[in-house]
Amino acid sequence: LILVRHGESTWNANSTFTGWADVDLSDRGEREVEHAARLLLEAGYVVDVAYTSRLRRAIRSCWILLRGLGKVYSPVFKSWRLNERHYGALTGLSKPGLALELGEAAVQAFRHGLEDLPPPMPADGSHAYDDRGDRKYADLGTVPATESLSDTMARALPLWDSKIKPDLLAGRNVMVVAHGNSLRGLVKHIDGISDDEITSVSIPNGIPLVYKFE
Repeated sequence: LILVRHGESTWNANSTFTGWADVDLSDRGEREVEHAARLLLEAGYVVDVAYTSRLRRAIRSCWILLRGLGKVYSPVFKSWRLNERHYGALTGLSKPGLALELGEAAVQAFRHGLEDLPPPMPADGSHAYDDRGDRKYADLGTVPATESLSDTMARALPLWDSKIKPDLLAGRNVMVVAHGNSLRGLVKHIDGISDDEITSVSIPNGIPLVYKFE
């Protein structure tokens, strides 16, 4: 099992709350993922199937990785369950700017607290990055208005149980290209990390994490 957080996005670069906003990779982010592909290729890893989110920074990272590995023909499944945490009304706001307004402790709680919920997207659709009605989520009954870290990690587990784990049990090498918080959900489950400990775990951009199972 190979876990890779997408390369740096344009909003990672300027410390903006991104969540479900569909921003692209920065130039540095593309280079990070190209480097990750070289690391995996040099180590001799082969990918049989890939999973990614429905956000372009992860999808493009997955493309770059598969191209670098010479495996562009491998099946790729895109699931909203691997999307980044939904930051609600904070989406598009500057993290440093919000820290000055609300205090560093409040912003860190929104970012790392297990159950802390950011303010939800306004119900009237007035937010510039409101994704309700976006066709990429037409199969969802309801698009979340906000999510805690716990919510984000929990929603990744049904995909693990129904798709990823069966692929591994069938002897396939699986690559998951996703986001910091959804990947934390998988890492927490696989490694048995406690609720208290997972809040201090970070997943770096573009650095492959490899699990080998018997």
